[in-house]
Amino acid sequence: MPALEIIGAPQSNYVWVVRMVCEEKGVPYQHTAARPHTPDIDAIHPFGKIPVMRHGDITLCESKAIATYIDRVFDGPKVIPEDPARAAQVEQWVSLGNVEFDKLMIRQYVVGYAFPKEPGKPDMGAIKAAAEKMKPQIDVLDRAVSKTGYLAGDAFTLADINILPMLFYVSRYDEGRAMLGAAKNLSAYMQQHFARPSFQASKPPPPPPKN
Repeated sequence: MPALEIIGAPQSNYVWVVRMVCEEKGVPYQHTAARPHTPDIDAIHPFGKIPVMRHGDITLCESKAIATYIDRVFDGPKVIPEDPARAAQVEQWVSLGNVEFDKLMIRQYVVGYAFPKEPGKPDMGAIKAAAEKMKPQIDVLDRAVSKTGYLAGDAFTLADINILPMLFYVSRYDEGRAMLGAAKNLSAYMQQHFARPSFQASKPPPPPPKN
């Protein structure tokens, strides 16, 4: 079987997701670091976004499509259940993650800190407004994991893999850390799954020190 290549910057939560799928399933892969809109990315993604994948003659973009392909093609534990009802629950949470949680938690809150429009000067007004909007989302997740410790059913799935990098990044900043710490079920969920070998093996390197 040809080598599987995952292409994209390791700090991207969605690159992290597909790498974690590989680790969870025990699938060997090559990770090629590349930023959005670089030649390797533009050759596969029509809008230059990461991650993208190569597997022999097959190329794919978009993390959900890549994760589904890996889950179906390779051996190892299923991250998307075979049962249609459970698979639909996973799909539901992945969609919510991509459309709702990522849009606010990452694109507004985390990016507000990590990539301010004026270097070194985060817009704290916008960040605090995003943090306020995150409260209902954190409540939703706290309730969702309260019964089984997983988002979809009673096993670890792509639903969990998709949301864990987002929660990790949110937890790095004061407002997010405080809200997540106060959500008892979600806090326990994070502590359990952040320690998972697949999470640790695919975890991005820390940012370089500032001069």
